[in-house]
Amino acid sequence: MTRIEFSDNGDTAFEKLLGYNEHILDQWNRLEETFWKNTSLDPALLEQVRRAMAFENGCEYCMVKGGKPDFDPARIKISIASGFAELFCKDHRAIGQAHFDTLKEYFSLREISELCTFIAFINASQKLGRTFNLTEDYQLHAVTNMDELM
Repeated sequence: MTRIEFSDNGDTAFEKLLGYNEHILDQWNRLEETFWKNTSLDPALLEQVRRAMAFENGCEYCMVKGGKPDFDPARIKISIASGFAELFCKDHRAIGQAHFDTLKEYFSLREISELCTFIAFINASQKLGRTFNLTEDYQLHAVTNMDELM
């Protein structure tokens, strides 16, 4: 059971928790769509980052949506981005210039800006889902379940 009841607005369980204010819900959804459709970053990279963060943030709803991250050692950019995202979730204050120097070896400045804002947005979304106790039971697009992931 979630910690607050669902509103009447929204299509997904997450949206129904934000739907008490339709303007917030609309802008939240527009920003999410922008990250997935209007970015210079590869959507496969973004999805792997999202998955890695789901486990770091403990958001069941997000974990079962895509499952565990699928790290391919040949795709170094995904590994670098996911590691950076995991550190952001653990302790964003620990991120220093050396981390950005590493990012600059693999990403353009535009990509770094987009990656950091995507990470901040997903972090907020997942922590909000976890705070509201949005469990796997509410995920309509689950590809797995928590028993299989543990």
